[in-house]
Amino acid sequence: MAEILFGIPLGFLLWFFVRYGVLGFYTIGPNERAVLTTFGRAGRHGTATTLEDPVSATLRPDERERYNYPQVHVVGPGFYWKLPWQRVHRVSIATATVSIGFDPEDPTANQGGRFLEAVTKDQLNTGLSGQIRFTVSERNLYAFLFGVKNPIAHIMGYFVSVLRDRIANFEAPPETQPLADGATFAEANVGVQGISINDLRKNLRDLNEKMDDACASAAARYGISLDAALITGIDPPPEVDSALAAINTAHNHVSSEISLAQAAADQKIVQSRRAVEIETLNAQAEVEPLVTMTAQLRQLRENGAGALEAYLRNAKLGLFRKGKQLVLTRTQESR
Repeated sequence: MAEILFGIPLGFLLWFFVRYGVLGFYTIGPNERAVLTTFGRAGRHGTATTLEDPVSATLRPDERERYNYPQVHVVGPGFYWKLPWQRVHRVSIATATVSIGFDPEDPTANQGGRFLEAVTKDQLNTGLSGQIRFTVSERNLYAFLFGVKNPIAHIMGYFVSVLRDRIANFEAPPETQPLADGATFAEANVGVQGISINDLRKNLRDLNEKMDDACASAAARYGISLDAALITGIDPPPEVDSALAAINTAHNHVSSEISLAQAAADQKIVQSRRAVEIETLNAQAEVEPLVTMTAQLRQLRENGAGALEAYLRNAKLGLFRKGKQLVLTRTQESR
């Protein structure tokens, strides 16, 4: 009986040593970070919050009070030991890439995550394909571990809602063409102009940049940074695609006619400018001798009254030599 009473405490001490002594050691890998909680509470940096961190710089003023999380101690890569009443919460900070149609709660949704449906501003259903890269934000692990129940599903829902809003309200910038005089000529709103699916296809880069700007606050909101969104395809239904092909053909024909008319107009403008320049030079050529003669006569008059009469007499003699007939008239005095 005494051996039993002695063996029970010894066995408990041995189990406690193995369970919390030997097995209390843990490691954090190079692509991992961890938060250590004591009795369920994470270690914090005093009263510091994420609002004091640059991660919250992209939040709007009305969002700062809502997404105010404490800054916690982050355990980096290494070998550690914890107390029995402490718990390690590991997260991977490696960049993950998923389809924009991926649904963590229902893998069969959106055709198995291959396409995401959206409605354009002109009420056309279209399928979007592409990828999104995200990583856990080391600067806001509290939001990822304790602020959101399922952060991956939450961030995907946030991204999809922002994307669908952008698709529904997307407007392509107006296209302009330069004229010969440096002005701009806006294309007429015909054909493809106003068809949102074509606008989206031509401005995928602009759409991706707008998505990056709109999702810049995801790290401050949910502890996940959206590194990049790459939308690679916009595929409308077959019946819509055939109609768009016909519209594109008509638009290309109209655009070709507009370009030809603009080229002809530019050519006429250039020809008109050259004609004006030629006539201006001809007028200057005719005026120049008169200007020169005027300067000479003014100079002769300044040299004396007799010089001007002598010049006129010599000029008349030159004209007389060229004439074949001379008509003389009697003046009043000769009469």
